Amino acid sequence: MVVTLSDTARQFIALFEDETGATARDCVIFEEDDGEERVVFLVKPGDMGKAIGSGGETVRSVESQLDREVVLVEDADTPEAFVANALAPAAVYNVTVSEDDETVAYAEVDSEDTGVAIGEDGRNIAAAETLAKRHYDIDDIQLT
Repeated sequence: MVVTLSDTARQFIALFEDETGATARDCVIFEEDDGEERVVFLVKPGDMGKAIGSGGETVRSVESQLDREVVLVEDADTPEAFVANALAPAAVYNVTVSEDDETVAYAEVDSEDTGVAIGEDGRNIAAAETLAKRHYDIDDIQLT
């Protein structure tokens, strides 16, 4: 799938890659209900350590420079692994993708982590759904 980036997203990716040495494959900017922005970077598999940095200092530096909350999601080769990564840090046991009228990913999440997967005001699952749509044409994610 072709992902279209805004000029701002391209600028954020350039700053992210310069600061971390990690490769970002996508950048989505979400405006939260409180007016603040949250930036989600899709990071190349294997680059999460570089992106986070020792004790989280690298990602905190990016947050400081962007003056926004930064969330990192590791890319994956399959839609199932991608959805599991997008819902992290929730414990996801299994993901099944069904293609009927819509393409839906059913994610089996530990009952204690359902709130983590959904996030405050649904922001975590909304970000996961946005990324899954952009990269795997998944219309919806359902937690089981």
